[in-house]
Amino acid sequence: MSDVRPFRGLRPRPDLVHKVAAPPYDVLNSEEARVMAGDNPLSYLHVSKAEIDFPPGTDSHSDEVYRKAAENQESLVERGVLFYDELPSFYVYKLTMLGKSQTGFAIGASVDEYENGLIKKHELTRRDKEDDRARHVDILNANTGPVLLTYRATPKLDAIITEVTGSFEPVYDFVAPDGIGHTLWAVSDPDLVATIVEAFREVPAMYVADGHHRSAAAFRVRNLRRDKNRRHTGKELYNHFLAVTFPDNQLRIMGYHRVVKDLNGRTPAKFLEEIARAFEVSPAASPEPPGLHQYTMFLDGKWYLLEARPGTWSQSDPVESLDCSILQRNLLDPVLGVKDPRTDKRIDFVGGIRGTGELERRCKTDMAVAFALAPVSVGQLMAIADSGAIMPPKSTWFEPKLRDAIVVRGLDDTKE
Repeated sequence: MSDVRPFRGLRPRPDLVHKVAAPPYDVLNSEEARVMAGDNPLSYLHVSKAEIDFPPGTDSHSDEVYRKAAENQESLVERGVLFYDELPSFYVYKLTMLGKSQTGFAIGASVDEYENGLIKKHELTRRDKEDDRARHVDILNANTGPVLLTYRATPKLDAIITEVTGSFEPVYDFVAPDGIGHTLWAVSDPDLVATIVEAFREVPAMYVADGHHRSAAAFRVRNLRRDKNRRHTGKELYNHFLAVTFPDNQLRIMGYHRVVKDLNGRTPAKFLEEIARAFEVSPAASPEPPGLHQYTMFLDGKWYLLEARPGTWSQSDPVESLDCSILQRNLLDPVLGVKDPRTDKRIDFVGGIRGTGELERRCKTDMAVAFALAPVSVGQLMAIADSGAIMPPKSTWFEPKLRDAIVVRGLDDTKE
C-alpha cells in the first residue's frame, strides 16, 4: 500500500518555465552548469548549483554556496518567477523524447515507506553526496529536484492518466533545448485527488529508479527535523518527499557503457585471444549490442560482437546475471585488471544517450577499448530490489531526464 500525498507545488510562471527549468544537478559539473546558465539569471541552476555564482574553483559545499542557493530561490519567489499553487495538487508529468512518451505522477512520497522498504532501493549511496543533498534540502526548506520512482502499472492509475491528459489543459507544454518535451497537468479537484490517493493504496511497492541520494537526503532531513520537533505528529511536510513515479511499462532505460584506458600490457591480438575464453568473438554487423549477454566492442578501429559463453553467469542470481556483472567478472577484472570499477581510474562510463559514436571518439582520444552494453530491463531492476540486493555501479542510465523546477515541493507547513 503506497501512501502518496498532494502538495502545493512551487513552480514557474508558464511564460518563464522554459527559462527556469534546468537539468538535474548531478548530470552537470560546475563548469558545464556555468556555461548552460550563461546570461540567464532565471535558470534554476543558480539554485541547484549555486557555486556558479562564485568564482571558478569555489568549494560547492561551502556555507556561502548553500546560503546563496536559498537566496536565489527566495528571489525567484519574491519576483513572482516562482509561485505556489493555491491548492494541494498532484501533477501529471509527461516526458517526450524522439517521438516516445512516458507519463506519470508528481507526488509526495512517504519517508516512512522509504525507511521500511516499501520504496525499494537497488543502489548504494555515498555519504558525501547524501550530506550535500540533505544540507541543500534543509537550508532551502524544499525538495528542489524529484526522485524518479517506478511502480507496476495498474488499470486504475492508467485510467487516471488517460482522463487527465485527455480532458485537462496542461499548465506547461514546452520543448527544452535538448529536444525533450515536458508537459505538466495540475490536478487539484478534491474528488480526483482522493481517487489518486486511493488508487495508489493498491500499489504494493514503488522502486527508486534514479535519485538514491535525493531519497536518502529526504530520510535524513526527516530524521533531523523530527528529532528537533517536540510536537512531531507525522503529518508535517518533511515526512514526504518530491518524486515523479512512472508505470513500469513506460519507463525507459538505456545502456551504460564502459571504456578502458589500456589493454593491461597486452597487444590487441593477445587481448582478443584471451577474451575468447569467455566470449565468442566475431565482427559486429552494427555498433549496437543486439541483446541480452551480447556486447559490442570497439578495439583498434574495429567493432566486434562479444557473446557470453554458457557458464559465464548464474541464472539463479539476478545480480550475477546482469550484463555488466558478466563483463566485470569475465573480462574487466581477469583480463584488464579493473578490480573495482568504483575506484579504478583506468575505467570510465558513458551513458547510452551519448551513443556509440562517443565510444569511438573516446578510443581515438584517451581510451584503448570500449564496450557497449544492452540496457538493463525494468523487470531486472525490480527483481534485484525485491531480493534486497544491490546493483553494480553504473548499470542503469535513465532517459529522458526529469527537469528540476518544473515543480518544487516546499517543506514550509505555513504554505499548506
